[in-house]
Amino acid sequence: MLVSLKWLSQYVDFSNLAPAELAEKITRSGIEVDAVIDRSKGMTNVVVGHVVAKEKHPEADKLNICQVDVGEESLQQIICGAPNVDAGQKVIVARPGAYLPGGIKIKKAKLRGQESNGMICSLQELGIEGRLVPKAYAEGIYVLPEDSVPGTDALELLGLRDTVLELGLTANRSDAMSMLGVAYEVAAILGTDVKLPEITYAEAAEKASDVLQLEVQDTTVNPLYAAKVIRNIKVAQSPLWLQQYLMAGGIRPHNNVVDITNYVLLEYGQPLHAFDYEQLGTGKIVTRPALAGEKMTTLDDTERTLQPHNYLITNGEVAEAVAGVMGGAKSEVSDKTTTVVIESAYFQGASVRRTSRDLGLRSDSSARFEKGVDPNRVLLAAERAAALLAELAGGEVLEGTVLVDELDKTPARVVVSPDFINARLGMKISLEDMLAILNRLQFGVEAANGMLIVDVPTRRGDITIEEDIVEEIARLYGYDEIPMTLPLSGEQVGGLTPYQVKRRIVRDVMEGAGLYQAVTYSLTSAADAQKFALQKEGTTKLLMPMSEEHSTLRQSILPHLIEAVSHNVARQVNDVALYEIGSVFLGKTEHDLPHEEEHLAFVLTGRWTDNTWQGEKKAVDFFVAKGIVEALLSKLGLTAVVSYEKAMLEGLHPGRTAHILLNGEIIGLIGQLHPTEQKKADLKETYVVEMKLAAILNAEVEELVYSPVPRYPSITRDIALELDRATPAGEIETIIREAGTKLLKSIKVFDVYQGEKVAADKKSVAFSLTYFDAERTLTDEEVVAAHNKVLKALAAAGAEVR
Repeated sequence: MLVSLKWLSQYVDFSNLAPAELAEKITRSGIEVDAVIDRSKGMTNVVVGHVVAKEKHPEADKLNICQVDVGEESLQQIICGAPNVDAGQKVIVARPGAYLPGGIKIKKAKLRGQESNGMICSLQELGIEGRLVPKAYAEGIYVLPEDSVPGTDALELLGLRDTVLELGLTANRSDAMSMLGVAYEVAAILGTDVKLPEITYAEAAEKASDVLQLEVQDTTVNPLYAAKVIRNIKVAQSPLWLQQYLMAGGIRPHNNVVDITNYVLLEYGQPLHAFDYEQLGTGKIVTRPALAGEKMTTLDDTERTLQPHNYLITNGEVAEAVAGVMGGAKSEVSDKTTTVVIESAYFQGASVRRTSRDLGLRSDSSARFEKGVDPNRVLLAAERAAALLAELAGGEVLEGTVLVDELDKTPARVVVSPDFINARLGMKISLEDMLAILNRLQFGVEAANGMLIVDVPTRRGDITIEEDIVEEIARLYGYDEIPMTLPLSGEQVGGLTPYQVKRRIVRDVMEGAGLYQAVTYSLTSAADAQKFALQKEGTTKLLMPMSEEHSTLRQSILPHLIEAVSHNVARQVNDVALYEIGSVFLGKTEHDLPHEEEHLAFVLTGRWTDNTWQGEKKAVDFFVAKGIVEALLSKLGLTAVVSYEKAMLEGLHPGRTAHILLNGEIIGLIGQLHPTEQKKADLKETYVVEMKLAAILNAEVEELVYSPVPRYPSITRDIALELDRATPAGEIETIIREAGTKLLKSIKVFDVYQGEKVAADKKSVAFSLTYFDAERTLTDEEVVAAHNKVLKALAAAGAEVR
């Protein structure tokens, strides 16, 4: 909301305050002032001029030599290129030495050999936005009224010796979307009165109801509709004072009829619309819902297709306006208009908002109806517009108002106790102070039986409950007066939960390994919802999805993560390592909601290392992915309780896939994408991992016990075993561990061989076994005895020592 202080001063006295001081008081009372705009800032020596004579420049077709009276003894020659400059006009002149917005200084100059002593200005050159300049002067200079006196201050005449406050209004303060609303606010802050506009005019003998019929088909959407009929008007340019107030308020002037409706809109906050009575054609106004597929052309010359929930103003036959949003082009006021119908109505905010959204059309009217207008100003606004049309357009106002009124205008009543107010504020405001504040707000209030009975004016539709009264008293008493206290709290040091600590470890390990974090959608298509899922349960679908691709909650993170990798590879980022910590949604809980479970997933493709200077290159493979998993589980202290087993999973390579088990329970998968899946995603060899993060982080971990560095030497024995190709090395490692005595401390696989020196269905796996005792040096006999137990167990299992 833009508030001209020159205009505002007509309703409330704040003459003892500078604009910045007033802005500060308004801000401290709850309405933020975003900007204080001095409309004449940076401008000097701009006066009224009278163009006495004009002739074409001999050396330039588009330039004119003007002789201008600027209040001095002699005429000043000024070269002007505006197409509309002419002799006899009163114009705006920036004299030599003048400054214009942007620091532009006007100097004497020569243009094509002719001297120019100043500049004849357009409104844009005075800092007024082009969208606010009347269309007649949009491409040229502005012509002042004929009675303007040469040499006088043009900025004063144009109303630019003014300051505008830009208010940043919240949605609840629709009352401040009008000059009178702001006047009430300033009066409450300063403890002064509001001077309301006087509405007086003479009525013609003819009754409005004799020439206009009114029908409202839905009084829920349109509970009040008032129409005034004014005849014999003369459509012309508005007086300068009216134009300057509109431009200060951010509205472009058009003609006196339209400008008056916009003036009252800004003054009262009540949208109005003017119809050309002759163009209505039927002498009738009918408000009704639109027909399915009905069309009309609005004032912006755009044809609109309407829906049954859009509400219209019609002439009983065709649409003439979209209720609360914009009028129609057919009945628009023109230079030929002689009789107008002024509409002032109350439209349901939700209906206007929905229609505005449907049509993609927002206006000053719709913005006010959406937030709510004052029911008790609807008729006043119509009377105010009629009075101005009689005064400024020479109109004759027909007797009476054509009216349908089923609108409840009863003020809201709020009953609250002073103790309740003080308890909420932590203050001790006296009853007298509370009454004084509410009276300054011009609320009806009385104290009875220890309670405040407040009748809230309809202009303040945002006040309905006790807490609203608390807020009003607090902001006008002064937020700075609220005592400052420290919150009461126990002596407790904040910190992360064990789960949160471990979760951060997971992130650190992933990023330390070189993976980048990704965040993907929790919604996927129904076809991909259970793809790669560790456990498949009932899926959850949205009732109104944005698209089929985002209709179902996921049960695995991998599908979207693979899409992200594919997206990068398609843009020539060939080496990709992404991880995500996110939720999957499985089945339903007892509250009929999906069970949410946190997972960790990552995807690798391309090269893992590329040390060109060392000639070392390594592509990602199963063991790189498994190594990252092992590094994470080791960091979390779970290595001893985690194992891996070969798996056959849909969408993954049958020979390069394994389950991850925690204490024998499957908690994850690791493997290569199946070649067909890689082809679909246009990827080369790609490896994926997904694990149940909650199961990992909530797993019990034995307390870490540190041992001293061994003082005694260890003894290593290597074994090369010939096994069936299908026998996993992990099974053999388990046999060795179970057969080994307490002297066997570690087992490592250090070689796997398949080739011509072993049978086609066999493989050679070499293990390194380490024996030692922390208390003494082992003898060969002890090591041989322990090692022989291992060999016997292997032989019994069918493993052949090479």
